[in-house]
Amino acid sequence: MSILKSLNPVQKEAVEYNLGHHIIIAGAGTGKTRVLTSKVAYIIKEEEYEPESILALTFTNKAANEMKSRIKKLAGEKAEKIWMGTFHSIFARILRVEAKKLNYEHNFSIYDKEDSVSLVNNILEQMNISFDNYNPNNIHHKISFCKNHMISAEEYIANIASNAVERKIGEIYKEYTKRLKLNNSMDFDDLLLKPIELFNSNEKVLSKYRKQFKYILVDEFQDTNKAQYEILKMLVFGKTKLCVVGDDAQSIYGWRGADIKNMLSFENDFTKCKVFRLEQNYRSTKIILRAADSVIKNNQEQLTKTLWTDNEEGDKVSYIRCSDEKDEAFQISRRIKDEITKKKLSLKDIAILYRINSQSRALEDGMRKAKIAYKIIGGVEFYKRKEIKDIVAYLRVIVNQNDEESLLRIMNFPQRGIGNTSITKMIAFARKLNLTLFTTMARVFEVIEVKERIQKNVKQFKQLLDKYIDLRGKLSLFELTSTLIDELEVLKMYKEENSAESKQRYDNVQELLSAIRDFTTQKPDAAIEDFLAEVSLIAGIDSFVDEENSITMMTVHSAKGLEFPVVFVTGLEEDIFPLNTKFDSNANTEEERRLFYVGCTRAKNKLYLTYSRSRYRFGEVAYQGRSRFLEEMDETVFDEQYGLSGRKAGRKKLSEKENNEYYQESYDDDYDQEQKSVRVGSRVTHEIFGEGKVLQIAGTGDQQKISVAFEEAGTKHLLTKFANLKVL
Repeated sequence: MSILKSLNPVQKEAVEYNLGHHIIIAGAGTGKTRVLTSKVAYIIKEEEYEPESILALTFTNKAANEMKSRIKKLAGEKAEKIWMGTFHSIFARILRVEAKKLNYEHNFSIYDKEDSVSLVNNILEQMNISFDNYNPNNIHHKISFCKNHMISAEEYIANIASNAVERKIGEIYKEYTKRLKLNNSMDFDDLLLKPIELFNSNEKVLSKYRKQFKYILVDEFQDTNKAQYEILKMLVFGKTKLCVVGDDAQSIYGWRGADIKNMLSFENDFTKCKVFRLEQNYRSTKIILRAADSVIKNNQEQLTKTLWTDNEEGDKVSYIRCSDEKDEAFQISRRIKDEITKKKLSLKDIAILYRINSQSRALEDGMRKAKIAYKIIGGVEFYKRKEIKDIVAYLRVIVNQNDEESLLRIMNFPQRGIGNTSITKMIAFARKLNLTLFTTMARVFEVIEVKERIQKNVKQFKQLLDKYIDLRGKLSLFELTSTLIDELEVLKMYKEENSAESKQRYDNVQELLSAIRDFTTQKPDAAIEDFLAEVSLIAGIDSFVDEENSITMMTVHSAKGLEFPVVFVTGLEEDIFPLNTKFDSNANTEEERRLFYVGCTRAKNKLYLTYSRSRYRFGEVAYQGRSRFLEEMDETVFDEQYGLSGRKAGRKKLSEKENNEYYQESYDDDYDQEQKSVRVGSRVTHEIFGEGKVLQIAGTGDQQKISVAFEEAGTKHLLTKFANLKVL
């Protein structure tokens, strides 16, 4: 039959299997998506499952939409009724229906990372906690990590926090949880935790969804975290069948809670399960596969599989050694022009991958100088741009008046003379009387500390919001939004500013209106909260399109699931790729190796690997050793390396002495690094702020302060006795 005709024998067997739980171990480029879409179509057409009884979970909206489109072509329009989407979108849908049972309103807001960090920021201010010692971004990361591992604030304080800083973070986490509830809001992590809470507390609801879903399929299973796995184990009951698809060699999200053990232990957790191994690669050349395999085989924690391909042998891997990041960008731009000229490729056939976002600056400069068009995936995404978030915040408040974060965002946008001091006094009044900020606005004349002029401004703002809350049920989403934008005179404001930035903001607001028009055309019965949920759950990669003729630049994490004829994997130096290995556990190093494997296997025809002898980091030139991954790679896959400034040189393994001389390590190896005292110029790591460089040390004893320029968090001024800095 047509569903099976394009499958190889192992793929066909996996699609047809329907006797119980099964795991499909799908190596890179082995046709995983084809198998999964074919299986869902087969279940509907041949096994005669009702589409509504099939739950198919993915990790990006892009993947879900593409798969659903393919399934509809194979199984017909009835496939539209499948429950298919990301974990977050599917369980947000369930939580909307069951919200009352968790003491939430169905119109709860969904906070993205920026909203969540903003909430942490406001909590720090209201708890009078110094930003010198506590970075909102890093605190939110720690809270998110705890949630992904199902660790509550109370458990963190009681069992994990080991010092004053960690105990304070626990208190912030506790307040963060409380404030989300008061705001009738959930963050991304709650969309996975709240279903578990719901199912544990209400057997009737759990039974309802167990009866609903007869067949559950999970894509990218290696990326599931503890909460996601718990949800699956709760839903799989009785005759319900579970099919998971993934590749342990591509498990790269441990830093956000993904647990490779979910895949490694699947056979034990679901007994009598069938294992299928997809090992024929359709994407890459033999050389690229051999190169990637020679590195990943060094990992201890992995499932057995051997990738092979009928594709051609292909070009050898080019290893480029550069003098610094500027030379790296220059060498890459040269190779790009060569590839385009000699192989008649388009720019969109080429990708440049890097480990950390800060690497992109020099690469961008190099592409601009070489006049090569490029686009960056993972920059500021459309729905995270200020002007878009401002309008979306109005819609959130119209739907959910308890959403204090959104209300604070728009309180003085556009400018209406309500300053931070007045807002702080209103919040204090609200906390004292246990009111919401929205309710306090109606009683602002009772807040005697707020000036009469500002009280009038608050009243007018409240009247504006009340007007659109009333119009919500009378106008379509597009009509309401366009009318609101007109009344706020946002477009007029950006037009009158008449700058390049304001023109971009003007165009973006117009684009938002177009997006809303398209949404309402496709889903005429959808409510505002449906649009807001979709906006909140859009990921950076969801907007990726390859129609524009420009090279693609992104982190290796963002490249997951994509493929290109030509790929450059850059920055192959110790402490960059792999990242921060000095204090890493072996598990973290193995994840870095898997990430490198993912980068290499994005390439179809040609793979370039680059290393820079020096790189500007932490405000100084740093000299780092060549990545261990280059040393692990089979030497037979390389053609030649390019020496500094393009001189050819044979690749050889340097002796320890040569390494020390060539790489000029930036620290003295003659004495134990762990025993070094912190001094000006030291490179250090902090458990919250990450890596940095010591700029200044002032004072003595308990009052000694240390100033550190952190790579991600900026300059911080810390009390030395509480800093707990480790010297790198």
